[in-house]
Amino acid sequence: MAQGVANIASPIFGGLPATGAIARTATNIRCGARTPVAGMFHALTLLAVLLFAAPLAKFVPLAVLAAILIVVSYNMGEWGQTAKLLKLSKSDISIWLMTFALTVLADLTVAVEFGMILAALLFIRKVAVTTTVSVVTEDYVEAGRAHSLQDKDIPEYVKIFRIHGPFLFGATEKLQPVTEDVESLPAVVVLRLRNMTALDATGLHEIENLATALHDSGRTLILCGAREQPAELMQQAEFEQHVGRENICANVEEALDRARECYYGKVDAAAGI
Repeated sequence: MAQGVANIASPIFGGLPATGAIARTATNIRCGARTPVAGMFHALTLLAVLLFAAPLAKFVPLAVLAAILIVVSYNMGEWGQTAKLLKLSKSDISIWLMTFALTVLADLTVAVEFGMILAALLFIRKVAVTTTVSVVTEDYVEAGRAHSLQDKDIPEYVKIFRIHGPFLFGATEKLQPVTEDVESLPAVVVLRLRNMTALDATGLHEIENLATALHDSGRTLILCGAREQPAELMQQAEFEQHVGRENICANVEEALDRARECYYGKVDAAAGI
């Protein structure tokens, strides 16, 4: 009851309601839950069990319940992601290990709290490290022409999106304008990373999801202009497996050339040429 009152009151002060049973919530999501309506049906089901089936529930062996909890906890671990995590930076791996250890040694709430604090500190560090001050030279201006969109002819089969600023765990929902209506996009999507100053594991995972969604719809994703830290992380995590090495370009000029190759290659293939 106390947690219920807290969940009702916390949004008034800008807080987030917390689940009382993360295992049931995770199971609900894995069964296809997408909206709060699933949680409502879950609550009504529990109420029905308490009111009408409680006398029967006592006959369920504890060993059976323990086995179910073990399976649920194993599925919640998402162990298939471990190999991907180990390809990330040492700081990302250390946060994961710390959260994992605290989940076992303390409890989930403490682990999530420390994990969020460490992730926030890493966020600050990455933003600070990627901030630079340098002299504008003639070489810099000349190199920037290949990144400029001012004199580029963007064909109708290409749509360009850009990420501006650090793309870290607190900002990954910003990709929603690209993913919310994939079917309306043209054959080639260019993601311009020239002004993306920092990238972490969560941001990289969201870009991977975007690449998968576009590939499944028969479209091509091309990335261009990644700065040093994002480019290094993508290389370390073997991101090219999701889009292809040839679809990671140094600047938007190369990206448009690659888009032209992809589009007319598909047209020729469809025509049987």
